Order: sequence, then structure tokens, then C-alpha cells
Amino acid sequence: MDDSKILLENGTNELMILEFKLGDNYYGINVAKIREITKYEPVTPIPNAHPSIEGVFMPRDVMITAIDLKNCLGLGESEPKGLFIITNFNKLDIAFHVDSVLGIHTVSWTDIIKPEVTISTAEEGVAIGIVKKEDRLIIILDFEKIVTDINPETGLKISDINELGERHRSTVPVLIAEDSALLNKLIVDCLKKAGYENLIHVENGKQAYDIISHYKEQGTLHENVRVVISDIEMPEMDGHRLTKLIKTDEATAKIPVVLFSSLVNEEMRRKGEALGADAQLSKPEIGNLVRIIDQLVAERHLDM
Repeated sequence: MDDSKILLENGTNELMILEFKLGDNYYGINVAKIREITKYEPVTPIPNAHPSIEGVFMPRDVMITAIDLKNCLGLGESEPKGLFIITNFNKLDIAFHVDSVLGIHTVSWTDIIKPEVTISTAEEGVAIGIVKKEDRLIIILDFEKIVTDINPETGLKISDINELGERHRSTVPVLIAEDSALLNKLIVDCLKKAGYENLIHVENGKQAYDIISHYKEQGTLHENVRVVISDIEMPEMDGHRLTKLIKTDEATAKIPVVLFSSLVNEEMRRKGEALGADAQLSKPEIGNLVRIIDQLVAERHLDM
């Protein structure tokens, strides 16, 4: 794939969402998470599984877990019909059972409204945001949190931090952009446990870039932001747009940017590289994230 083409397609703060229905409600999923869409087929139940897990099936010799999305959202149970949206994120292949698929929309992250606390509490909600299309509201679901609620180890392998052993404390300033309140807190807790004490954490790329711009204007950027860790999917400004803004400005280009996201697959990795990301990791790899930060801090200590 031509890198110039990737740059034209990427870093624009847009995403494509697939709109689907559960009952009378409209929902969306980032197309980047989707492998394929297939007709519902019977699955093999798993004894003592989580109530939202319908079972497993094996299309083309790949075992896939099927999740009843209606059950996850408290909307009852799905009937044995409809469609499977087969996804790949956090290195997992999962099929989500839905009633029907309506189409694909290209939307800007600036048009996605973050749910108010009146709709759902920050850590319990499963919505990334809401977008209006014609006369309906489409809720973009946080599939990462849905799966993490079923199996916490799929979110962050917190046990990896314990395997790092005894570590020195560090005051290197690290800026974290992560819209999930739960994952934001877990990342901060893990990095503090790994010795990084000087952490600034915000919930989207715009807030992160505002902080960078503020310190750049003050002339104190090096003292206040030495590494940026960013999710990719975020309202207002996504991680790819944030990376592009940082890496195309001479004043900020040397700041290492680590994309830490459930969306890091081969295609997304090429896009991140084209935009100048210094490292890209899938979200379960919290231990590797710490190692990458150690390495980047050491490499940039003298030339920043």
C-alpha cells in the first residue's frame, strides 16, 4: 500500500461506522474493528459461560466466540436469527449477534457527542458516543468495554506489571489520552506501579493537544511532556489526528508518540507508521507499554 495514499486517508479525524439495529434501537461500530458480516448460524454452548456468551462456532477452521449483544445491553435475549458481526480487536476474534445491519456512514469525531452522566455513569456505560443521522440517534458502542466486562483480562493484562519486578521511580512527564474512564484509570494505576509518577491524563486527543500547545507557547514543553500515550478511538480528536498534529510540527515532532489501542492490526499499524507514531501496541500489552516507554525515554533523553 502506498504510504502517501495512507496519509491522505488518515489523520483526518474521521471514522467509518457500521449502523445496525437491536430491536427498535440504532447502534454503531467502528468499521476498523470488523472482519466480516455473516448470517446467524447455530453455535455450540459453553458450560458455565458468562450469560452474554451464546457459544462458539468455527467458520473456516477459526474458533469464534459469539456474544448476545442484546443480553449485554439489558435488552433481553436474541432469537436464533439475524446476523453476526465478526470483529477483531485486542487480538481477539468475536462475533456479536445483532438483528439487522443498515449501512455505513463516514463521520467526524467532532460530531460525536460523548454521553452525559444522566445516560450512563462513566465507568459503567458502554457507549463511546452518540451521533445524529437524519431523524435518529446512533449510539456508538464501546465493544472493548463490553468484552472486558465479560473477561477483564482481555482489557489490560495487569498481571504483566507484577512481572516487571523492582523498578526505580521516574519523574519523566507522560501525557495519556484515553476516553474510557475505566481504562484511563487502569493505565494510570499500572504506570504508577511501574514507577512513572508524573502523569497527566485526559479523555481525548483534543485535550491532549491543547496541553501540548499550551506548554509549547510557554516554552516549557520539554519539562512537561516527554512521552504521549494515546488511544485511537476518541471523541473530538482521535489518536491518528493527534499523532499527525504532533509529528508535522517541528516544535513537537521529537515527542515520542505511542498508540495504545485495541485497533492495532496490520492495516492500522501501517497508518500509524505513516503518520509518524514511534510505537504501536494492542491494549492487553500493558507490560510491553512500560518497556516501550522505558526505551523511548532512554533514547530521547539527550536529543530533546
